Amino acid sequence: MTDPSKVADSLAVVCGSRAHLEAESVANRSFFRTFLMWGFHLLVKTFGVQDIADTQCGFKLFTRRTARLIFRSLHVERWAFDVELLYIAKRLKIPVTEIAVNWTEIEGSKIVPVFSWLQMGRDLFLIWLRYRLGAWKLRTKVD
Repeated sequence: MTDPSKVADSLAVVCGSRAHLEAESVANRSFFRTFLMWGFHLLVKTFGVQDIADTQCGFKLFTRRTARLIFRSLHVERWAFDVELLYIAKRLKIPVTEIAVNWTEIEGSKIVPVFSWLQMGRDLFLIWLRYRLGAWKLRTKVD
C-alpha cells in the first residue's frame, strides 16, 4: 500500500465502474430505461467525456490536491455533476482511471423517468457550451 502522504499532492482521480456488470444489468432493465441509458452515454461521449465507461457510478476517489483543484471549478449540482467533474479533470489533464466495483441496483431510484433524463441532457449540453464559450472558467491554481 502506498503511503497516503506520498500521493496527497499528486493529481489523480479514480472512478468506480459498473461497466463490467452491464450485460447482467441490461437484462434486468426495461427497454425504455436501457434506451435512455444508451442515449445518455452517447450525449456524455459527444459533449465531453469519451474515455470513461461509467461516469455515473457514485464511487470517486481523489487525491487532496485534485479535489481542491476540481471542486473549485464545479457549477452543476444535479445528476450531470459527475460528468462536469470528469470533464474538468480531462481539461486539466489530470489522470483518471476506472476500477471495477460490485454494484446492486436498489429499488426507489430518485430519477424521474423522462424529466430527469431531459434535465441531464440539457445539463450535458450546457456544460460543454459554457466551457466552450468561456462563460465558465477553469480554476487552475490551488489556494
